[in-house]
Amino acid sequence: MIGSIAASTVNEDERFVTDVSVTTGTRHAVGTCELTGKNDIVTDEEMALNLTRPLVLAPMAGGPSTPRLAAEVAEAGGLPFLAAGYLSPEKLGEDIVELESRISKPYGINLFVPDHQGQDCDRDAYESYRQQIATTLDIPESLLPAEPVWSDDYFEAKLGVALESSARFVSFTFGHPSAAVIERVHAAGKLAVLYATSRPGLNAVAASGADVIGIQGANAGGHRATVFGVDDDSAEPLVSLIEYALSISDKPVFAGGGIATSADVLEVLRAGATAVQVGTLFLDAEEAGTKETHRWALRNLKDRDTVVTRAFTGRPARAISNRFTDTLSDAAPALYPQLHYLTSGLRKKAAEGEDAESLNLWAGTGFPHASSKSAGRIVRELFPYHPSANGSKRA
Repeated sequence: MIGSIAASTVNEDERFVTDVSVTTGTRHAVGTCELTGKNDIVTDEEMALNLTRPLVLAPMAGGPSTPRLAAEVAEAGGLPFLAAGYLSPEKLGEDIVELESRISKPYGINLFVPDHQGQDCDRDAYESYRQQIATTLDIPESLLPAEPVWSDDYFEAKLGVALESSARFVSFTFGHPSAAVIERVHAAGKLAVLYATSRPGLNAVAASGADVIGIQGANAGGHRATVFGVDDDSAEPLVSLIEYALSISDKPVFAGGGIATSADVLEVLRAGATAVQVGTLFLDAEEAGTKETHRWALRNLKDRDTVVTRAFTGRPARAISNRFTDTLSDAAPALYPQLHYLTSGLRKKAAEGEDAESLNLWAGTGFPHASSKSAGRIVRELFPYHPSANGSKRA
């Protein structure tokens, strides 16, 4: 696998244009981001990409990810990912049709990999937490399902939808799919992206059939892509993880987590990442599907810290601190997706009732830099200069 990038960006301290070229493998491309791979099915030509700006729009499940948002990022020169998580196969298909009607540029689709061991739910822990939510926050028990719910998130059906699409990439979160699944991705002429959040996870991805290594640093918002039983619970700096990935593999690297400024972008690219993944900064973008109560919190709670909590879903996720996280984080059992379904009704009520203190306010540590503007403008501000045939030009 060969990946390369050359980008022009602004030195934040001295305000001059600096050409930054990072190459992984043996091919060097000026002004483009190329991902090329070679196996028995997919040719180099079929997998070549040309990105004006080496930015990956993170898939943000639960509403923020929309075809409009993805299209705007693609038109600005980035590589967007649609979030399939929590969607029905039919809705995912509709989003794909809409996106492909808007653009002919490369994009990706992200799927949740189910953990079948999660079907074994500790019912006592579930019921205890259910009662604690109802009592502590004075929430009607009718909003809290008495029976635990497990789902594979329609993995097989949505994988089929993704493989039939024109998406160039299929990425996987919460788990590493089987070799057979990756072979199906390749057979469909697509690239597979697997994520890691630690060195053990990077070792696993490097040894797999993945075409691209995805890295999520500890400052990322929402659920990280931690694979339980593979990743450890370390919080190693993102740059260190990038450097380690490049030391063990020549696969391209998508890396992000807490990216808030053009200086952050420059740091990640200089560390050797092929592209920078960004999510939180797009939560308040005009084209995002983020709930209005969540948008209000992003704009008005900038003085609050973020916390990593299992309180809403049973799986660690970074959110803006609020009453819910403050009172229930310590009590929440590690039951995903059962807690996701347990709190879905109260979260819906909180969003509709403008109750930011009871809503999962997913956000990375850089959320104070998020603001309401077009996604294209956000991309251009992160990459104020981009390469062209005639040299660097301001975006």
